[in-house]
Amino acid sequence: MLCEKNTIGYFRNHNVFPARSCSFIMNRDHRAASKTGNLKTLLALILVFFSVNLGAQQTDSHDQRVNLTTIAEVNQTNNYITFPINIGNMAPLWFEANVVPNFYIRKSKNARLMGVLTPQIIIRMYQEESFPVRTPSYIPQISVYYSLTKDYINHQNTLFGRIAHHSNGQSGTFYLPDGEINHLDGNFSTNFVQLGIMHNRFNNKVNAAQFFSTSVEVHPPGWSMEKLDNQYSMVRWQNAFSIYKIPIGHSSQDQKSPSISLKAEMMWMFGQINSWEEFSSNRLNLNFILYYHPKFFEDIGFFVEVFSGMDYYNIYFDEKVEVLRFGIMTEKLRF
Repeated sequence: MLCEKNTIGYFRNHNVFPARSCSFIMNRDHRAASKTGNLKTLLALILVFFSVNLGAQQTDSHDQRVNLTTIAEVNQTNNYITFPINIGNMAPLWFEANVVPNFYIRKSKNARLMGVLTPQIIIRMYQEESFPVRTPSYIPQISVYYSLTKDYINHQNTLFGRIAHHSNGQSGTFYLPDGEINHLDGNFSTNFVQLGIMHNRFNNKVNAAQFFSTSVEVHPPGWSMEKLDNQYSMVRWQNAFSIYKIPIGHSSQDQKSPSISLKAEMMWMFGQINSWEEFSSNRLNLNFILYYHPKFFEDIGFFVEVFSGMDYYNIYFDEKVEVLRFGIMTEKLRF
């Protein structure tokens, strides 16, 4: 964003807009940051409460091992499509869809080593003339999972690694003449590796499967387009807590889908990003998803999501998003 004291205006999409003073922009950003900080504080407190209670619960022995396929499905994002209603500052959408087909490479169902090929795609259809689907996110990736736990008692530990590409399939200029990022058809491309560990256990007292993962995502030098330098985080710390409530009557011989699940995700972005301070709340992304699986559906259910942070949709990474939204999600997990 440019701000000049002596500039009359600038052109964008064939329209003339008056120039905005630096003080106006700074005040606007300050107000936005204040609101974002308050929401993130609340979400962070909920996340801490959730994680503390997750860790404090006592677990009993469970006789069924969770195989690597299930662990990978928990670690990957779910297939979903949102309803054309959201509450927040996200642009009006007809829907956002996440398509995550997984192809498993393993020796057997109970193998301790497994590979996963995932050609993930995220698309948004905007509520505008001609219903445009703008700059989808293409995220092809290869993941590897290795179980550290040979003899299952009541918990498992799993190492995982991932190499991925993220782009939007566009070739336009990164910046517009006014200095703003070209969200319409600007080029965006980056590559990254991710290394982490997952811990899971089954709690017989509440009949729920519990998962925790922590990982580091690194975009090595030279793996991303130069325009992203100093404004896109190249090192990211990611954490996720998940609880899957199993219907009463579950047994190892009678696997069932979770009736309710809750997932909380937190990401902290390191490195030089614009002029952000080292501990700026802008660096924190928080996401909560509550999923309900009705008995009359086999693989799909309904979800509600709260997201606060910088946008994850390719070249829109510079936009702050705070949104409450609803939709349909597939859930093929069996416990």
